[in-house]
Amino acid sequence: MNRWVSILFFLLMTTGHFTYSQGNSFALPSNMDSDKIPFQLINNLIIIPVEVNNVELSFILDSGVNKPILFNILDGFDIIDEQTKETIYLKGLGEGEVVEAVKSKNNIFKIGDAVKFNQTIYAVYNTGLDYAPKLGMPIHGIIGYDLFKDFVVEVNYAKKHLKIIKHAEYKERLCNKCEKHSLRFFNNKPYLKAEVTLEDKNIPINVLIDTGASDALWLFEDESKDIVSTDNYFEDFLGYGLSGSLYGKRSKVESLSIGAFQFNESLVAFPEGSSIETLRRIKDRNGTVGAEILKRFNITFNYKEESVILKKNNFFKKEFKYNKSGIDIEHRGFRVVKDYYYTLNEGRLLFSTNNMSEPLTDKPSSRNYRLDVKPAFEVVKLRDNSPAKLAGVELGDIILEVNGKDVKDSTLQEVIESFSGKNGKRITLLLDRQGKIFEYKFQLKDMLK
Repeated sequence: MNRWVSILFFLLMTTGHFTYSQGNSFALPSNMDSDKIPFQLINNLIIIPVEVNNVELSFILDSGVNKPILFNILDGFDIIDEQTKETIYLKGLGEGEVVEAVKSKNNIFKIGDAVKFNQTIYAVYNTGLDYAPKLGMPIHGIIGYDLFKDFVVEVNYAKKHLKIIKHAEYKERLCNKCEKHSLRFFNNKPYLKAEVTLEDKNIPINVLIDTGASDALWLFEDESKDIVSTDNYFEDFLGYGLSGSLYGKRSKVESLSIGAFQFNESLVAFPEGSSIETLRRIKDRNGTVGAEILKRFNITFNYKEESVILKKNNFFKKEFKYNKSGIDIEHRGFRVVKDYYYTLNEGRLLFSTNNMSEPLTDKPSSRNYRLDVKPAFEVVKLRDNSPAKLAGVELGDIILEVNGKDVKDSTLQEVIESFSGKNGKRITLLLDRQGKIFEYKFQLKDMLK
């Protein structure tokens, strides 16, 4: 494999009245000091629009990745630069082995009005990294460091937009709800000092700031530093990494402190197995602070000054929630539904619904239906001894209704959130199991009380 050499060159490309720097960095037009980019927040993850070689895609903004990664949901990776492709192998988090990837240089990336003309990207063949079933929308890749290093990046979780600012034009502003913290970098990833309380012991920790991790906090167990899980935990599926599935213990810490900001009884996960051994070897790293914590702030990342500013937002005091049903669901394919509609004698449409829940104010002249295609939300994982599994729910079941509400017009996230209610909440599921309809009832159970 040829050694990659980064060649920095500066040329000016004139487009109308604007100029870009055609080099090794993202750049805004010369007449712009900043740009605002809206994003979607799904399962705590920031989804931003990215153009790759003039193709519009959706990427996760992930401060925990070094280089952009493209997933193989575009047939044959047709959009990447063919002349610079070379095959490599990558190892990431997960229980699997290395994955085959293609390294491609000289790709054009555009985020908002910021453009980079010679972006290197890693396109992976591992189909397990298809985030569409997990998030309910197509996700084509991940980007992090390459954007953060070139601008001051303000992440406004409350209003769901990014603001990227040229370093030369940035004016730092601190407020009463703000704190500035120093960052330390390893492999171009930002680390932050924090403190957790476990078994009445206050333990300093060094954690990766990872906007691409949806959980609140991950800690790596280390008895020498008193970082160990208590007896109050349960084994659970934690998510997906580059090399496959991740499992571990879910629990709570008595508190998590970042400077003067404190979260009592924050959720925590202790990942297990060989999948995280490479992370344990990073000197002084104790874990990761993820987006369930980060979304409680509006954050200003300044990689050039090695600092981050945290400002409390409306999410700060929100209750920590997790899935108490034991069900993991994904968007797997589609199902055909009947939408019934009624017309009056004059031919007016009265209403259209699957369930006759609205009163008729006029006598209908006819009752008809039309076929429509809706997402199929499939049970893909079941936690042992969980309320759903004990009630009779099985892998492969398709969810039709939750507590009497048809899920045909619900998002995947809305269905998942219905399983994160209070301890004892009653759940009634209507399920399709290979063409047969079943109903199961259970109560949500807090495993960490």
